[in-house]
Amino acid sequence: MTDIFNLSATQLREISEDLKQKILTGLSKDGTEIACLPTYINPGKDFEGKVLALDWGGTNFRASIIKFAKGAKPEVLDVRKRPLSATETKGFSQDNLHGAIADTISQLQGLDEQVKHIGYCFSYPAESTIDGDAVLLHWTKEIDIPDMPYKMVGKPLMEYLNTRLNTKIETVKVVNDTIACLFAGLMQPGYDSYIGLIVGTGTNMAGLISKDSIPKLNKEYRGGDFIPVNLESGNLKPTCRGREYLSPADEKLDAESNSKGRQIFEKGISGGYIGQLFRLAYPSIEIEKKFDGEKISNIINYPAIYKNEYVATARAIYTRSAQLVAASLAGLTQVAVDYKSEDDFNRSITNICLAADGSLFWSSDANGTDYNVLVTNYLEEILTNLGLGHIHFRINRLDDANLIGSAIAALS
Repeated sequence: MTDIFNLSATQLREISEDLKQKILTGLSKDGTEIACLPTYINPGKDFEGKVLALDWGGTNFRASIIKFAKGAKPEVLDVRKRPLSATETKGFSQDNLHGAIADTISQLQGLDEQVKHIGYCFSYPAESTIDGDAVLLHWTKEIDIPDMPYKMVGKPLMEYLNTRLNTKIETVKVVNDTIACLFAGLMQPGYDSYIGLIVGTGTNMAGLISKDSIPKLNKEYRGGDFIPVNLESGNLKPTCRGREYLSPADEKLDAESNSKGRQIFEKGISGGYIGQLFRLAYPSIEIEKKFDGEKISNIINYPAIYKNEYVATARAIYTRSAQLVAASLAGLTQVAVDYKSEDDFNRSITNICLAADGSLFWSSDANGTDYNVLVTNYLEEILTNLGLGHIHFRINRLDDANLIGSAIAALS
């Protein structure tokens, strides 16, 4: 059973090269497989004030008050959390969602008239507008609130909160979770390039891309030489020598999802799906429908209570997930190396900061190698095969990266 999840070094290199080419296509025009959504927010520094920071991923919603003072690290004053997954949002309208968000925000300590800005980490495909808001393109992670696609994300929520909670919010900025991680990573200077990565319920990447390399960029944008770009890399449908890498279990998983034909890469990587790959690999045995990535980790970490075959399959799925993340990082690295700004043409890229978040990425393997170490090892191998072995990654685990990154966006 493990053979169906095996990928060779050649296949991983080809997947990274496939992603590179699709990133370049996405930077040139809209509506492509890799969307490459520019975020029209120029991240600043030396902030002061309090911000309402929101974070909605695929499983939970968090609200917090973040305080900035010059010369000091951002301070998280209070955080409130509630489950808000596909299960909790089933049957929701936009008003239902805003009501659930408002109820959570209302519990915050420190939500006063000093709080005039919202930073909203919204972890779904959305097109950034020139004012820093965003338009939802479509749902992922099995979320489906039908009256929200193709509408603004931030402004309706801000207006709802000002009416419902009597807040005095003046502006809202909406960023993807990978962009939030990227912004948080920028607080650590000295690197040649920066990448934001999420591997949790879903998966995605963001990078700082030279404006010179983005033909489709809105000409009204007046930011710096590099612009943050949300790749929406989870939508990659990679091929190797013209053949899709999908196993029969991957095909079954895609067929039974509510996003058939989309987010193929995410379904092979993320914690919201890899448990289902295990379930579908063994259709003759009864496994609970909500078998997830955490349960895959449990099988690996407690092998004595499971069949050897099940342990081997769980490890193969877990390892392939890490391999695919490494291949995607190598693909984006190639873009960063080959497409620098004209001003930076002579600057070599040797040190990259990877600001990473997500429960799967930081999961532990008590009987082998932790997930993030697997990613690092495979990434080094792929980069060496691409002739880029001189590039080194520093993987940073940042506390509250999504909240702090969205707060930075709010004040930028």
